[in-house]
Amino acid sequence: MSQQLSHGTISISKTIKVPAEKVFSAWVDPKARSIWGPPSEDEAIEFLKDDFRVGGVDVHRCGQKNDLRFRVETHYYQINRPHRLLFTERVSTDDSLLSASVITVAISENKSVTELEVTIQIASLVGSGMIDGTHNGWQSALSNLAAHLEATNAEIE
Repeated sequence: MSQQLSHGTISISKTIKVPAEKVFSAWVDPKARSIWGPPSEDEAIEFLKDDFRVGGVDVHRCGQKNDLRFRVETHYYQINRPHRLLFTERVSTDDSLLSASVITVAISENKSVTELEVTIQIASLVGSGMIDGTHNGWQSALSNLAAHLEATNAEIE
C-alpha cells in the first residue's frame, strides 16, 4: 500500500480569561490534559507515560472511548514556563505511522487574560484528512481548555 504524503501548517489562536500560569499548569498535569484534551464527549485520552520536562517523553492513547486506537508520543524540546512550549508529536496505530508534527505553543498574558498561539507543522503519511483531523482536534481541545479553566476559575472566585 502506497502512503499518501501531505504537509500542512495549522495556526490556532485562543483567548482564555485566566492567568497564563493557570493555562500552563493545565498543560503540565496529565489528569487535567485527560479532561480538556479529548475533542469531544465520545473521545478519551489515557496517559501511559508522563514525563513533562525538556528531554521528556509523554505517551498516550486516544480515540473513541471504547477504541483508543491511536498512540501519540510527545517529545519535549523547550519548556519556558509559562511562555512557550516546543514539542513533537508522532501519531500511529499499532501497525503504522500516521503523522509527525512539530508544535509550538506561545503563551502571553495581559491583565489576567491569556492569549494562546498554537502552530502545528505536520507531515501526514495518510493524506490531508489527517491534517484536517489534527486541526479540528486541536481547535476543539483548546476550546475545552478555555471552558475548563474559566469554569474552574469562576468556582474559585
